[in-house]
Amino acid sequence: MRHLVPTALLAATLVAAAVAADKEKFGTLPEPPAPVGNYRAPATAPEPAPAEDAIPEPEVTITTRGEDRHEEFRIGGRLYMVKVTPKRGRPYYLIDRDGTGEFARSEFAPAVSPPTWVIKEF
Repeated sequence: MRHLVPTALLAATLVAAAVAADKEKFGTLPEPPAPVGNYRAPATAPEPAPAEDAIPEPEVTITTRGEDRHEEFRIGGRLYMVKVTPKRGRPYYLIDRDGTGEFARSEFAPAVSPPTWVIKEF
């Protein structure tokens, strides 16, 4: 640990000497020229995108019915999904796929199920 401080000090001194030698040899750099052509600096910062382009955040209402927990998801006041979390068991979703007000149960399970054939029993 004792050798670390003198080594760092020596390195900093050598770098400072090299920079000073370069300034004596090459002099200072001239200032860059002003921009030419059709360049114009922007007068103000660009305006943020209008709120119409933004994706609206869903409004979530959480209620309990009996021992089940219901989370109702709405966008623009229209109910499009309900997540039902029973006290026992896995949560499931009721989704209005067509916007008609008819909800279908979905568990977001994969569409492909693996084969469960018995090849050999011991």
